[in-house]
Amino acid sequence: MRHLLSTATLSRDEATRILDVAEDMADVSTREIKKLPTLRGRTVVNLFFEDSTRTRISFEAAAKRLSADVINFSAKGSSVSKGESLKDTAQTLAAMGADGVVIRHSASGAAAVLAASDWTDAAVVNAGDGTHEHPTQALLDAFTIRKRLHGAASRGKDLDGVKVAIVGDILHSRVARSNVWLLDALGAEVTLVAPPTLVPVRMESWPARVSFDLDEVIADGPDALMMLRIQQERMRAAYFPTEREYSRVWGLDDRRLASLPATTMVMHPGPMNRGLEISAAAADSPRSTVREQVANGVSVRMAVLYLLLAGVSEAA
Repeated sequence: MRHLLSTATLSRDEATRILDVAEDMADVSTREIKKLPTLRGRTVVNLFFEDSTRTRISFEAAAKRLSADVINFSAKGSSVSKGESLKDTAQTLAAMGADGVVIRHSASGAAAVLAASDWTDAAVVNAGDGTHEHPTQALLDAFTIRKRLHGAASRGKDLDGVKVAIVGDILHSRVARSNVWLLDALGAEVTLVAPPTLVPVRMESWPARVSFDLDEVIADGPDALMMLRIQQERMRAAYFPTEREYSRVWGLDDRRLASLPATTMVMHPGPMNRGLEISAAAADSPRSTVREQVANGVSVRMAVLYLLLAGVSEAA
């Protein structure tokens, strides 16, 4: 694996390998000294052209726990705000000796362009490109589902037959796209639930079922219910009448929370709009995996950086 740009190109074996290495990395976090010397002398650059807190900090923590040097780059206040291109920025970072570049960009395909270019020889990790993909988020979501279902015995397990419902703003969600491809590769059955206005066109190629009825999907007893954030910053039109109407029809409120099967886990990639797509009770309930997803994100991103930059197949 040279780069991680998309989950659509990951095989089941490749995905399982990443998740298994993440299990080893999670074990490291339980030690008194939460560091490995694996990437000592390597430099990882967090190249963020879009605002991010959760993902950037997670990648920074992952790189530092592997003993890599970390350079955090933000477009705000940099030469990018003065008109510098992605090419110029990448070449500058290459001159600084970057071994790995974690990139978040508002343009779909930006990570692939960087990886295919001769601007840098660094391994490229897509940390979110426009409305296209967010592969490490999907990996940490799959890791969280697997951990909840199988506990300490989760190594090597796939998700055959596991029912996952992804609810909300599918149209603008790179998280949904990455999850659909990854979960399908791991054997899960995926249902996308959204208003018709927030479902992408040409869904025939997606390995997922589409429903417009959240209550019907809940009654079917999903193993995981993933609520997506309404991405109002990417919306340029009225996709639903009002926030109150959206919450009533498509939100996970207290009534729907009570009707969920006892074993259904509630997920959210964050940040959450409490009271809109998810109620406070649902976000804070014991069945919620929100905090686990954040913690698991560090382990999964450690695994990805390790596999891309260490050049060996087993964790230290």
